[in-house]
Amino acid sequence: MFVQKQCLWPVAAAVAGQGGAVSEGFHKRYVRVHRHKFQTALDILYPPRGVGCGALVESDHGLCGLCWRKSHFITGSGCWTGGQPLIGNIDAADEVFCDSFLIQPPPWRRGVAALSYLETGRALVLALKHGDRHDIVRPAAKWMAQASGCLVQANMLVVPVPLHWTRLVRRRYNQAALLSAALARRLNLPHCADLLVRQTRTRPLEGCTKDERFAILEAAICRNPRHADRWVGRSVLVVDDVMTSGATLTAATKALQNAGNCDVYTAVLARVDKRL
Repeated sequence: MFVQKQCLWPVAAAVAGQGGAVSEGFHKRYVRVHRHKFQTALDILYPPRGVGCGALVESDHGLCGLCWRKSHFITGSGCWTGGQPLIGNIDAADEVFCDSFLIQPPPWRRGVAALSYLETGRALVLALKHGDRHDIVRPAAKWMAQASGCLVQANMLVVPVPLHWTRLVRRRYNQAALLSAALARRLNLPHCADLLVRQTRTRPLEGCTKDERFAILEAAICRNPRHADRWVGRSVLVVDDVMTSGATLTAATKALQNAGNCDVYTAVLARVDKRL
């Protein structure tokens, strides 16, 4: 947040005593110094707060020490298609799978998760999903980009898991779309917020078994015919906030595969840890 260039230029010229003939270098230094002063004043009035618990932190969009210790970031070896953290000395490049995906392999090619759905990870997902906490998107996209770097393909398109329009009206935003847009910017990839459409209003999945989730979401998501030219012949990265059973991502992937696109990847902010 700072004063626009066109407003600063006459002021800089007057200070320089050159009647408007100010070098671009002088102007940049002027803007940089005054922006820093203004930001310092803002920090004094409104100290940076952690996105987890609201405690004071050194910079905006960060985590306090306690929240950081309770953040279970998924690093190193993990399930090739679900991001489930795995125990053992396994090379991160090896194609290894957790038990659930060995029994029922998902339709997408590879998937990652930034966090386990525990403690801070769970709190962040719920705050973003139900608490209008859009400030969480920025750090979440950074963590997801770090996890998703291995998925990036040439000409890849980033898309969110869709909400049914009735739920979107009630909630006013799609948290998956906020994450996918921010992630696309981080990865420097094109983004399409409505490539997929949820054509069926499904009941809430909380408390449902895995089989019930898959049955409820079967054929609930379809491709948007208005964007037929955008998915043909390119890989797609499907983004969601959390993965529990994989039913929602499966429905989204199959909608793309029914359109002839089999090169689908997935990325989520948090992954329910099946070991617990």
